[in-house]
Amino acid sequence: MTKKSDVSKTVSRRSILKAGAVGAAAMSAPMFYARNAWAEKAIGNYPISGDTMMLGFNVPQTGAYADEGADELRAYKLAVKHLNNGGGMLETMTPSKLTGSGVLGKKVDFVTGDTQTNPDAARTSARRMIERDKVIMFGGGSSSSVAIAQQHLAHDLGIVFMAGLTHSNDTTGKDKRRYGFRHFFNAEMTGIALAPIIAKEYGKDRRAFHLTADYSWGHTQHDAMKRATEAQGWTTVNNIMTPLKSTDFSQYLTAILNSDADVVVLNHYGKNMVNSLSQAVEFGMRELQKNGKTMEVVVPLFSRLMAQGAGSSKIQGVLGTTNWNWSLQDAGSQAFVKSFEAEYGFPPSMAAHTCYCQTLLYANACEMAGTFYPPEVIKQLEGFEFDGMGNGKTLYRAEDHQCFKDILVVKGKSPAEKTGEFDLLELVDTTPRETVTYDHKIFGGELGSYEPS
Repeated sequence: MTKKSDVSKTVSRRSILKAGAVGAAAMSAPMFYARNAWAEKAIGNYPISGDTMMLGFNVPQTGAYADEGADELRAYKLAVKHLNNGGGMLETMTPSKLTGSGVLGKKVDFVTGDTQTNPDAARTSARRMIERDKVIMFGGGSSSSVAIAQQHLAHDLGIVFMAGLTHSNDTTGKDKRRYGFRHFFNAEMTGIALAPIIAKEYGKDRRAFHLTADYSWGHTQHDAMKRATEAQGWTTVNNIMTPLKSTDFSQYLTAILNSDADVVVLNHYGKNMVNSLSQAVEFGMRELQKNGKTMEVVVPLFSRLMAQGAGSSKIQGVLGTTNWNWSLQDAGSQAFVKSFEAEYGFPPSMAAHTCYCQTLLYANACEMAGTFYPPEVIKQLEGFEFDGMGNGKTLYRAEDHQCFKDILVVKGKSPAEKTGEFDLLELVDTTPRETVTYDHKIFGGELGSYEPS
């Protein structure tokens, strides 16, 4: 027969062993407090150890968009400097919990990669940064196909991706992912902002011929411009898809000359746009008379770097849209321009601006969450409204991770209008955020889970 005292001793021993096991498990779990206390688990490269957090910057250092990539990398390095030491937009961004002394007590460090303006190369480079360098977040890219490829990888591996220059509707449409965020505007916003301006400038009775970069961005840019201009009364004569690696556009321009089109829409970017616009001008297209009208050239997505590459004599009077311009006079833009010029000796591009902002926005989300745990950081970015970073109040929409802000319509300046080497684009109009905001459901797609499988 078992004594009562022996039963008590057995129960007591079991209680002690159980308590010890629970205590040991608790000590081995990540000791980070967030809104969902003690719910965090290993995801991607989280949790991180040591006194440094590692970021990855994957930009096109070669390929058609290498100029944009070089400026993106400059901006990333400046963002890291400001996160660790203060300065720039840390002084103007609101709301903000950034202190200029690292993030959550850790120093910010980084590694870089080359996307080669190629989706496969971008994924290989990104995976290396994730697996070898243990980055907790990565960003970059100056091509939507590259951005989408990296965004899918980021979601699969549980690493937050803050996209660089990507303008395709697909990035935050059918290809959106929970672990991907875009600060840059998109093709739909370009169509909404630009079509009324060019219809007013050139008239509603116009016939347009499009040349379009044959990948995700070009496809959605052509679609957006076609819909928006036809709504203004324009007719779309034809569209030719051009390979991204094209340098000679003469055969495509000849097709336009042989048509009855009186507007050329160049859905090109980077060196593609520089080459196609330059060759169109050399073909005499901007002096040509068609249908009793002077032929016009439109560049839907315009940038200072592209204007610089083509030269002011070729870009004068050409209309397009841009995400941001260094001439903006708001406090955030000027703080960024001043610090960028002090660091590099010339003003930043819109590619530089978006990458700089993305880095600060991610770091601030970590501070707001009180953790680097990806699901909690993502929740802080979703629906986050901020100011002091250029283009007025901006919203990171929760449903598709697309930023909404005022969109700039610009026009190339003539050599006589320039006040300096980098004064190439004139601000023609600003389309309010409310006007370019569309229903997120129109482009489909699913964000997916906060915890990747």
